Amino acid sequence: MRQEFVGDIAQRGDMGWRACVPEPLKARATAVIGNIAPEDCARYPRLEWLQTWSAGVDQYLADGVLGANVRLSNATGAYGQTVAEHMFAMMWSLMKNLPAYTRNQSARRWHDEGRALSPDGATVVVVGTGDIGSRFAGLAKAVGMRTIGVRRDPSRTAEHIDRMVGFDDLDTVLPQADVVAMSVPSTPQTHHLLDAHRLEMLKPTAIVLNAGRGDAIDPDALFDALCSSRLRGAGLDVTEPEPLPADSPLWNEPRCLITPHVAGGNHLAATEERIIAIALQNVRRYAAGEPLRNQVRRIA
Repeated sequence: MRQEFVGDIAQRGDMGWRACVPEPLKARATAVIGNIAPEDCARYPRLEWLQTWSAGVDQYLADGVLGANVRLSNATGAYGQTVAEHMFAMMWSLMKNLPAYTRNQSARRWHDEGRALSPDGATVVVVGTGDIGSRFAGLAKAVGMRTIGVRRDPSRTAEHIDRMVGFDDLDTVLPQADVVAMSVPSTPQTHHLLDAHRLEMLKPTAIVLNAGRGDAIDPDALFDALCSSRLRGAGLDVTEPEPLPADSPLWNEPRCLITPHVAGGNHLAATEERIIAIALQNVRRYAAGEPLRNQVRRIA
């Protein structure tokens, strides 16, 4: 069968990069490199393979979005550096009271915001130890932090993790955490993984970071913990829901640092280079009939 590839990068919107595919090509394409709008997938009747720019592909795994024989591969491995660095910057900012000083600067207010924290000698619980989590752990260890990893299979090691535990032991390690860094996917098992009960386990000086999926943290419980000073701070690049509604009390919580899901994307040139390298490798594999890298949905 003749193979036809299509792929392009469109403007980035709230849902991320989309592939710009001319209408006549949709009926002919057997492979697409880019993110098709899920509602448009049915307009690709010959599609055999979709390679996304993104690491997250939840929207394509929903029933009826892709045909049973369509292979799906993602860009996992491209985003670890940029997301980990973003989380690390949030951690430093909250430790050193920088959001408060930024607000003071806007108000032209000269005011000492009090004691700061140091990562040296602190413990970080890294929830999700894939590419992002292990990269963050490497940054953390470089500044003197102890790292505890949490993953489904604790028998599997990960780079820069001093101790690995399973999700069953999460409650045991949370009280030790000076920082909790979360980068887990959205699954029934991770929904509100940090709820009111688990937030209560944390030290009042602890910082929570989330750059995986917003629904891993109960937003109401997080707001309650922040406004009652039971947490030092939270750095959120992802929220529940997303975008965060204008009337969410988290916007006005001074202990909460919020960015609009920008830790990933194409904000670093190195990320784009990795995405392209993964896609090109998979083009060669697809043309040769070889297994794809990062395949997340196998042929039925």
